[in-house]
Amino acid sequence: MAETDFFAGEIAVELLKTLISISRKSLLCKPSADELKNTIEELLPIIQEIKFSGVEVSAPRQFQLDRLSRTLKEGLELSEKALTLGRWNVYKNLMLSRKMEKLTKKVSMFLNGPLQAHVLADVHHTRFETAERFDRLEQRLGSMMIGTAGGGGWMEEAVNRVELEEDKWVGGGFGNLMGMGITLGKKKVKEMIIDRDDLGVVGISGIGGSGKTTLAAEICRDSQVLSYFNNQILFLTVSQSPNVEQLKAKILGFISGCDRIGSYGRRGLTVVLNATYKVELLRENESMLLFCHSAFGKSTIPPAADENLVKQIVNECKGLPLALKVIGASLRGQPEMYWRSAQKRLARGEPICESHESNLVDRMAISIKYLPEKVRECFLDLGSFPEDKKIPLQVLINIWVEVHDIDEEEAFAILVELAERNLVTLVKDPRAGDMYSSYYEVSVTQHDVLRDLALHLGNRGNINGRKRLLMPKMDTELPKDWERNVDQPFNAQIVSIHIGEMLEMDWFRMEFPKAEVLILNFSSKEFFLPPFIENMPKLRALIVINYGTSNATLHNFSVCSNLTNLRSIWLERVSISRLPELTVPLKKLRKISLVLCNINNSLDQPSVDLSQMFPCLQELTIDHCNDLIRLPPSICKMQSLKCLGITNCHGLLELPTDIGKLRCLQILRLYACPLLKTLPPGICELIGLKYLNISQCITLKCLPQGIGKLVRLEKIDMRECSLIWDLPKSVASLQSLRHVICDEDVYWSWKDMEKTMSDVHVEVPEKCYSIEWTHE
Repeated sequence: MAETDFFAGEIAVELLKTLISISRKSLLCKPSADELKNTIEELLPIIQEIKFSGVEVSAPRQFQLDRLSRTLKEGLELSEKALTLGRWNVYKNLMLSRKMEKLTKKVSMFLNGPLQAHVLADVHHTRFETAERFDRLEQRLGSMMIGTAGGGGWMEEAVNRVELEEDKWVGGGFGNLMGMGITLGKKKVKEMIIDRDDLGVVGISGIGGSGKTTLAAEICRDSQVLSYFNNQILFLTVSQSPNVEQLKAKILGFISGCDRIGSYGRRGLTVVLNATYKVELLRENESMLLFCHSAFGKSTIPPAADENLVKQIVNECKGLPLALKVIGASLRGQPEMYWRSAQKRLARGEPICESHESNLVDRMAISIKYLPEKVRECFLDLGSFPEDKKIPLQVLINIWVEVHDIDEEEAFAILVELAERNLVTLVKDPRAGDMYSSYYEVSVTQHDVLRDLALHLGNRGNINGRKRLLMPKMDTELPKDWERNVDQPFNAQIVSIHIGEMLEMDWFRMEFPKAEVLILNFSSKEFFLPPFIENMPKLRALIVINYGTSNATLHNFSVCSNLTNLRSIWLERVSISRLPELTVPLKKLRKISLVLCNINNSLDQPSVDLSQMFPCLQELTIDHCNDLIRLPPSICKMQSLKCLGITNCHGLLELPTDIGKLRCLQILRLYACPLLKTLPPGICELIGLKYLNISQCITLKCLPQGIGKLVRLEKIDMRECSLIWDLPKSVASLQSLRHVICDEDVYWSWKDMEKTMSDVHVEVPEKCYSIEWTHE
């Protein structure tokens, strides 16, 4: 036994301990450290098995182990560096995180390449040595006949049992999916399995009830697939609480050709997914066909049925096979009045009957039952938003930070986990993707059935005691059960209202002593903010979103003047005539976002001094506000401001000359302001600036001559600034600059600077056009 095996094992154990420490300490390196830790945990049992086996390995395998030892040693050095870095050192943490990602890929390549070749070689030898034993076993099994005298014994009985289950499967309606959505999925997965030599392991993903198991079962029964694998296919069902050791033993027993499962219970098993097919939901005609089969036993709507009503119910299922099948079966044979009641309950996100709740809602609930408690709570918060609408990530992050007492990094990590479990979908802007990306550049969508699940689980219990008080759909008035319970305070932390036009007289008095988040979703030209906002002493996040086609005039904005605990405000598609006269400064307010708003010079009135009204504001975002001509001078006195985003403001002509007084400013986004022709020299006084984005400022003619004073500037995005051809000589003094994104016209000017700025990476991105900010 060579010493290398012991060396690799010891390094792996030490590396694992260090990675666990990083996961507990450093949030920026945590995702990369966790991923590397999981990879090492899979690898360690294999190393230990080699170490203690006492078997002499061949020279080629010893060479591979030597390389592995060097890779693990490199990982140990990286992790020790990460452990000593302070959390504040964002740049070095990010660099180490990327190096960890590369290291994880190297280890995974070993697991997925040479290691699998070694395993296949061992399997080949094992099969050859046990072939005669299986011949004898087969002869013995041939004599074990069960059934009638003319029957085929135990094997025939097993085949008959499988065929019976198959008939049930087809009879349940899944067989009718062939030729529809499942055919496309089957074709694509087969191509990944059979036609791609570079893919060893293929996964199938999708939300609960989308047909993953159905598709997998159909692929396993396909004659072409069976032939490709020489009829050697093992189909195992994994429960939510599986016996992992037993599953591993079954798989290893199948691979090795050994029927003695117990002897393989401790052997390591590593699976690396090379590619994943995401199950597509059914199209409209496919949904109708499956629903009709379940509800009527036919392929079309019967003449006696209400066609519009059927279509409305099918539409509520949103192409989810399980929902179509269960809801259709629940309505089968029921009178029309029952159907109408069911449609209304579905629209409110409620189960239509007990069988619907047990067969669909409870089965869907399994998707979140085993989530960590904080992740599960964040999922339930998603019921606060209207169906079929994109949710701005910044809004979601603000809510989670305030309600669940977490920071933004952890909130984003939770969102990624939900996305990986197919519980939400992330929609990115082309500009998003690095540490300086705004959360505004990412939005979130959710399948309506999952939203209904969040509503159903969140609306349990006494209405006054619920953690979330949510309106499931838009209505013309507040829910009746809210009005019936106004004599007692509502203890909800999150209050979400989805309504039409509201005047002062339309609101009734309500008390929310514990409310921390208020979400007002509406669609109208006029909107009166609810007077009960005054009775929300703990309110920390206010979100007002108008989903109408034109901006709504916002009234009663003065109700916010006493919200001393308010930390973030998001206003979207509203008109602001004037800011409220505050009785006291909002000292806890950290973020203001104005999106698609008409500002009407409300920020630039003589009586408005933003620095006094919001003395601790750290982030100001103004996006798609086309009537913004110039920024008010009082912005330059906001000494706590760290991030300023003036984006897609097509009327902006100039920036304040005193902008250099924002000494704490780290991020300045000015992209897509087509009338902005110059940057004031004061920008060069922003000594803390790390990121400057002037992309798509198509009339901007040059960078400031003194830009070299920005000694902390790390990244510049100046794509689609077609009039900037030359660079000021002072750019050579940008000693912290690491990344430049630009067009080809100015690319060579930056490349010439690389002689004195060797650490700068200059990138020419592909042109990408996006209208993701629009509402569907």
